[in-house]
Amino acid sequence: MKTIEHYIRDIQDFPKPGILFKDIAPLLQDPEAVELCLNALLDKIGDTKIDKVVGIESRGFFFGTLLAQKLGAGFVPVRKPGKLPFKTISESYALEYGTDTLEMHEDAIVKGERVLIHDDVLATGGTAEAVCKLVEKLEGNIVQCNFIMQLNFLNGKEKISGYDVKSVLEY
Repeated sequence: MKTIEHYIRDIQDFPKPGILFKDIAPLLQDPEAVELCLNALLDKIGDTKIDKVVGIESRGFFFGTLLAQKLGAGFVPVRKPGKLPFKTISESYALEYGTDTLEMHEDAIVKGERVLIHDDVLATGGTAEAVCKLVEKLEGNIVQCNFIMQLNFLNGKEKISGYDVKSVLEY
């Protein structure tokens, strides 16, 4: 039986030289692998009550929506500037190969809601930290930051060390 690791493809020098990209496309192409990964992510959450799952553009949308559906929670997309049609709040951040900004609808989270933040990879932590700040601006309660994989050598967990951080795989 294959494990989740078998479905993660390494792409050297993407998106720029020196970066080893962890590609989840092979995982997404296999329904049994998707089910295996989804169940592993759900195991990390346990029976914790979640009101909203916040998925980070764009690979965080794949499992973020599945998690929301399984948890009986709403799904909130976090996107790059100009992609959301309603009024937004924004947060800028640094990542391993530049800087960017993320946006969320200003009415996406109600004060006190229990929030799960999900993305495919925790690398340097800049993206996840920015999303945590967005959720906190809306006074959401971050219950967990949840990832398919964590790249420990980039120390991203340190930027979000005040939160419960869980990942299925660690490199």
